[in-house]
Amino acid sequence: MNELTIPELVARAANEFPDAEAVVDGDVRITYAELREQVREATGAFAGAGVEPGDRIAIWAPNGLRWIVTVLGALGAGATLVPLNTRYKGDEARWPLSRSGAKILFVEDGFLGIDYPAMLGVDGSGVPGLPALRTVVTFNGPARPGVISWDDFTAAAVSPDEADARAAAVRPETVADILFTSGTTGRPKGAVVTHEQNVLTYRAWTGRTGVRAGDRYLIVNPMFHTFGYKAGVLACVMRGATMVLQRTFDVPETLRLIEQEKITVLPGPPTVYTALLHAPGRDEHDLSSLRLAVTGAGDVPVALVRRIKDELFPQVVTAYGLTESSGTVTACSVDDDDETIATTSGRPIPDVEVAIVDGEGGPVPAGTDGRILVRGYNVMKGYLDDPEATAEAVRDGWLDTGDRGRLDERGNLTITGRTKEMFVVGGFNVYPAEVENALARHDAVAESGVVGVPDARMGEVGRAYVRLRPGRTATQEELVAHCRERLANFKVPREVVFVDDLPKTASGKIWRVKLKERL
Repeated sequence: MNELTIPELVARAANEFPDAEAVVDGDVRITYAELREQVREATGAFAGAGVEPGDRIAIWAPNGLRWIVTVLGALGAGATLVPLNTRYKGDEARWPLSRSGAKILFVEDGFLGIDYPAMLGVDGSGVPGLPALRTVVTFNGPARPGVISWDDFTAAAVSPDEADARAAAVRPETVADILFTSGTTGRPKGAVVTHEQNVLTYRAWTGRTGVRAGDRYLIVNPMFHTFGYKAGVLACVMRGATMVLQRTFDVPETLRLIEQEKITVLPGPPTVYTALLHAPGRDEHDLSSLRLAVTGAGDVPVALVRRIKDELFPQVVTAYGLTESSGTVTACSVDDDDETIATTSGRPIPDVEVAIVDGEGGPVPAGTDGRILVRGYNVMKGYLDDPEATAEAVRDGWLDTGDRGRLDERGNLTITGRTKEMFVVGGFNVYPAEVENALARHDAVAESGVVGVPDARMGEVGRAYVRLRPGRTATQEELVAHCRERLANFKVPREVVFVDDLPKTASGKIWRVKLKERL
């Protein structure tokens, strides 16, 4: 397997597994040979639309066949993918669209009852505040002012030979995607990753986890996230596995798909497996096809791993990664024991280094807690148009992950904390500063501090400590509703605690560590 670009992976899969099912999306089933033809048409459509190599295209839509075809087609045209979280509100989506200068945006009409173009104020004259965005394409709706249909988009495709020439021109060093990840400032930054980085990283990931040809992989992780896009779509194309798509996680539907489609691989956050284990009527479904679970979290209870293995999956592995590392740093293997899988995130993937350092940057002994640094081909090229943030994050080739952990004598990594104070809600990263910025826009809020608190179902949820302005009043329900209008649901705090004062650091910043101590 010598391919180093994603178009080469698509061609290889079509040549090696032409008649194997590539995608199952509801009632639609296509083979790898058919997928290549649809991707070729999409590549031609991008060329016909005037998209040049290096241009950015954005997609704001749920898991679906057209998501896959659009993304692989764009990559074949030499364009760069900018995926958007489907839970984003208009202002949240506007930032990555503006920052990346995306030329075309793809949406699905009506997903979750949302009119995505309307949230951006799209009309016949364009998209307010986004001068680079010249076209909005709907996957499933009719053309309307400011929006064209999928059929209109593909109608202008260049010839298949011209599309093939575009795909052949993509180089390993061509930028494949820019995934935006929030930080302590609350403003998302775009992590720039190339074709070669993605191919090498997920060749290593599939080799370690054991995803293989013939697997039937249920992609329930959202494809706007590295877990769904890279460890899902790219991993399946690389190995010739079948992608069975689920738009959102719904336990009865997941159980139905496992039984009907003979699912063998189902990655997800621990909350997915907890929900399946406790699902009413689980015993009424034939789940015997399940083979492999892949999950990631700071610490998965040993009892949960054993129960997953006893009741659902013969093989369970854990892994660790972040957007800035192409999504993967370490992974266990199926041969590791239950305790290793449950209490560590495994060893670095081949040719990637992990170092644990103290506050001064010096190495610490095995078993000692410290900052996690990563060096290797998986480390992003940098943050989009942000050399200062890049220089702060990557020094001498070492990526400072912002996480804390320790390595054992065998090189297994255990995550012990997050320097950046991020918390994870149902598998999605939440950065306190972003929620605090939303709260600050409420007239009654003087200041706030947001932390993650344990939750049995979601792993963690947000709790906001809020100090009100003198003479102003607000209720928990009011502030939660205020956030819900401005933030994706997973970022909205589940609880608001009103306080007279908030702990501060010497520099006057909210001291979230002290807030955590109140739990």
